[in-house]
Amino acid sequence: MTHLRHVLWTLLAPVFCFGADNFTLTRPEYEDRIHAAWTAQIAGVLMGFQFEHKAAAVAPVDRIPERYKNIPVDDDWYYEMVAIRAFEKHGIQMTVEQLGEQWKLNSAGSWGSSEQARLLLANGIKAPDTGHPRHNRLWFSIGPQFSADVYGMIAPGMPNLAAQLARKYGRVNGYAEGVDGAVFMAGMVSLAFVEKDVRTIVKKAAQLIDPRSPYRQCLDMVIAMAERGAQAAEVAGAVEDRWHAEYPATNNAVANGGLTALAVWFGEGDFLQTVNHAFRGGDFTDADCNAANAAAVVGALKGMKSVPPAMVKQLGDRIQGTVMGGVVLTPPVDESLAELTRRTAAVGHQFITANGGAVSPDRVKVAAQKVTVQPVELFQLRQLMQYWNPEWQMQRAGVGGAGGGMRGLRGNTYLDGEVLATYPRDEVRGLVLTRTATLSASAELTVDVDADAGRAWGLDIHVDNERVASKIIESKKAGRNWQPVTVDLRPWAGRNVTLRLIQRVLLGPEYAPGNAYWRKLQLR
Repeated sequence: MTHLRHVLWTLLAPVFCFGADNFTLTRPEYEDRIHAAWTAQIAGVLMGFQFEHKAAAVAPVDRIPERYKNIPVDDDWYYEMVAIRAFEKHGIQMTVEQLGEQWKLNSAGSWGSSEQARLLLANGIKAPDTGHPRHNRLWFSIGPQFSADVYGMIAPGMPNLAAQLARKYGRVNGYAEGVDGAVFMAGMVSLAFVEKDVRTIVKKAAQLIDPRSPYRQCLDMVIAMAERGAQAAEVAGAVEDRWHAEYPATNNAVANGGLTALAVWFGEGDFLQTVNHAFRGGDFTDADCNAANAAAVVGALKGMKSVPPAMVKQLGDRIQGTVMGGVVLTPPVDESLAELTRRTAAVGHQFITANGGAVSPDRVKVAAQKVTVQPVELFQLRQLMQYWNPEWQMQRAGVGGAGGGMRGLRGNTYLDGEVLATYPRDEVRGLVLTRTATLSASAELTVDVDADAGRAWGLDIHVDNERVASKIIESKKAGRNWQPVTVDLRPWAGRNVTLRLIQRVLLGPEYAPGNAYWRKLQLR
């Protein structure tokens, strides 16, 4: 029967209209390159753990630490494993809500935006809302980015499809530039199956993202500097200086995405050279995740021959683990990497045939795609006000790092139910909540405010040009300890005035700056 299918395929193959831009892989070659993408990202992480959120490497790294005798479960590949399970259960038309339910079933989500998604799922919020800034305070971080290699594996040579899948499913645990990272990584892995030059891969994958995105602007910066002849260290420094200051969390998507692009560009398709650029890219970055993404591109490009044989032997074939980040996995993980590769390829076969390609007993023919810019997805922190109090505007808000990457970073701006948490982007000028209104004869402003234990912020309230209240908000104990603030606005009755509530965080050495918490802001 197998021989007959082969004969029929040979006779019928001309029926499939594969043009010059289409390509063919043998089934073993397709599986080999998937196997390498999985293996390379695993090796990159295990080599790079020592630099995650720590000082960067300055000497070459050429081995996995000896303590790793098999493959531990880690978020860099566990969420991708969960995605394959979900495709197997629901098919290639799987909804993002169904993927979210698979996350819930498998206890996915140990750190960062992924942990936020897991907690939101447990509270009854469905994907994709679990990744949206309305609910997920770390939507801009790296979770979707390091989980997206698999979408390139199942859409080889189809970067637009890979990008669509990455954006759709990346919304489980991120949004906007957080998910732009997933689009870029999935696009690079997809292109690695059909392109030969890593610089072409970086440039084409960047074009999947709208130029208005901060993520695309970071990639454009990397590409422009590299093409002008800048060395890797100079590019890395520029990325960190420009974008890590904007996104101070060490696990932010934008700056780490730029460093991953740099690693692929300057790595020249060599595994060790590529991961070492990620390790050297910058102090206090998500170096292991960056190495994993960049290494997956090399694996998809060159197959298992690209991964040092000693590492392959050391890793073995079993992925095992029962707990990740204190979260008990359901069920415990004990899976064959070789079998995971075959399962990934089987899902890929379905996407290939559903998108103009064909799969025979021995060959995979792909209808390759030319890169097109995907629909833009943008979010600015001021948009949170539409969910909290749309009569007011927020200015100069900043993202921070609370709950993601290094602990102890400055505050963050997000919503927690009916509570607005804020921290200024510019600590000198502070953050402002503002509204213009005509005041009634009995006008009054009321708001409840709070601070984190051991931290403080200054509240100044202005009516037009006059500061009418000033108070330091501090908290001595954990938990919310709301402090009511009331301002009598009757002296301005009948006037159209601009109200400003300013959060200041530079209060002197006796106060540690921190988030402001607001609720029940009302103009009566």
